[in-house]
Parts: sequence; C-alpha cells; structure tokens
Amino acid sequence: MDVAITGSHGFIGTALSRSLREDGHVVVPVVRGGHDGGGRVVRWDVEAATIDADALDGVDAVVHLAGAGVASGRWTDERRRLIRESRTRGTALLAEALAGLEAPPAVLVSGSAIGYYGDRGDEQLSETSPPGDDFLAEVCRDWEAATGMAEAAGIRVAHIRSGVVLSTEGGALATQLLPFKLGLGGPAGDGRQWLSWITLDDEVGAIRFLLDSHVSGPVNLTAPAPVRNAEFTRTLGRALHRPTVLRIPRALTRLPAGVGDLVGSLLFTSARVAPTVLTEAGYDFAHRDLGAALDAVLRR
Repeated sequence: MDVAITGSHGFIGTALSRSLREDGHVVVPVVRGGHDGGGRVVRWDVEAATIDADALDGVDAVVHLAGAGVASGRWTDERRRLIRESRTRGTALLAEALAGLEAPPAVLVSGSAIGYYGDRGDEQLSETSPPGDDFLAEVCRDWEAATGMAEAAGIRVAHIRSGVVLSTEGGALATQLLPFKLGLGGPAGDGRQWLSWITLDDEVGAIRFLLDSHVSGPVNLTAPAPVRNAEFTRTLGRALHRPTVLRIPRALTRLPAGVGDLVGSLLFTSARVAPTVLTEAGYDFAHRDLGAALDAVLRR
C-alpha cells in the first residue's frame, strides 16, 4: 500500500511511518520543502495554498496529521490563529486536491482530538456526543468539517479524535518525566478531572486498523479505561518509584490570557471518553490498563 502522510516527521507521524515501512508499505511524505531521503514526496505549502496534486495521484490512502503544536507556546491571538488555520486551511487544501484526482485514495484518515468535547466533568462521552464550546472544541469541529470535499467525492473519511498519547518519544508524558523523576510531580488541582489516554503503540495500531477497515466518521482514539488526573499521577509515580505529593494549583489558570488558557486546557479540562467505534469495529487494544501501559512505555 502507498500511504501519503502529512506531519510524517512529527511525533505520531514518525512512529506511523516507521511501522508502515517495517511491514513493506510505501510512505509518501507530504512536506513543505527540502528533501526526504531522496524518495517520493508530495510538496505543499498551506500558507500559500499550494499542493502538488499530481504527486498524490494513485496513492492508496492518506493520513493527515499536520498542524501547529497546541502546547508549543502561550495562546496569543496570533498563536490561536496559527493553531486553527494550520488545521482548517491545511485540511481543506488537501481534501480539495484529493477530490480532484483521477485516481483518488480509498481512505483519508484525518486528525482531530478529544478536545472536540471540551470540559465535560464526569459525563461519559462517545463519538455521538455533541461538541464543547471552548477554543479547542471549535478548532476540532472546524478541522473535521474541512474534509467535506473529500467526503463529497466519495472518499471514506475517518476523523481520529486522539486522546493523550503516552510515549517517552514525545507528547505530554515526555514533558512530565523529568519533574516526576525529581519527585516534583503531583495532581492538577483536586485531580478529579478525567484524563483519556492511549499509548503510542495503540495510536499507530488504531490508525492502521482504520486504513484497512470500512469505518468512517469520528473515531475516538483512547484506551477503554480513562482515569482521573489524581490516579494517573499516582500510577506514574509508582512506575517511576517517586512520590507525587505536590499539587499544581488551580490558580495557574488565572494567569494572564494566553498562559492561563493554555494551562487550563491542558491540565484541568475533564473529558471521560470511550473508544466506542473502535471497540465495536473489533480493534484489539495492546494496552487497556494504565499501570501496565506505563510500565511498557517506560521500559523503552
């Protein structure tokens, strides 16, 4: 299978590309510039609204993971614009190009996130739950809607609403490891907010499952057993043999605009998300229990 991937050099894209190549598939990176080891690539520039559509013709599948990092800086007005437009404009550009191909791919697996649901307390959330009303929820809603031209052209589209991806290679866990190893880890506020997680192995496994399945529409990429923030903190502390007695104060969310909003969204938002579509479609999770998952991740 020839699989075109945007964001192929990112945290998830790198792992997905490696997995596909190890099994003999051809990965076609969609890149802005430069070279990619001399192999086949697709050039695009989201800001300039250009893409080499001819280079996409004949690929079997597309995985769209590109987008500016949500946690890469304080949420200034300019950063918010970049977070939104890198997703919505990039997705619309790709969808339009795919819709116009003579030999379009059978499937587009397009990125999204459980940020779609917003802050929902103890409510149990599935793919049929309505969106939230905060900034990230609006971004995710518009991000998913931007695939419209590909869907109208008959391409099967799956929107992967990813949870917190656990890996030492990147993402939230990688940034937490140093303070936790130093004994400085602890719950955020009262720790009652729900954290919906998935290991990098299952993130990649689920994407590959969707490439080969008939599933379309929103798909929650989360493990079947979300945990409260306090439980996640205790479990990570046990895995690292370190105390977790310090608390991250809720007052951090009252810092100046851009900083407080970022902290609030990343640490204090509660989303109790179930992978209903994946489970019903028959995906077999490698890691269902948080303790075993963290042990497996940290051993690497």
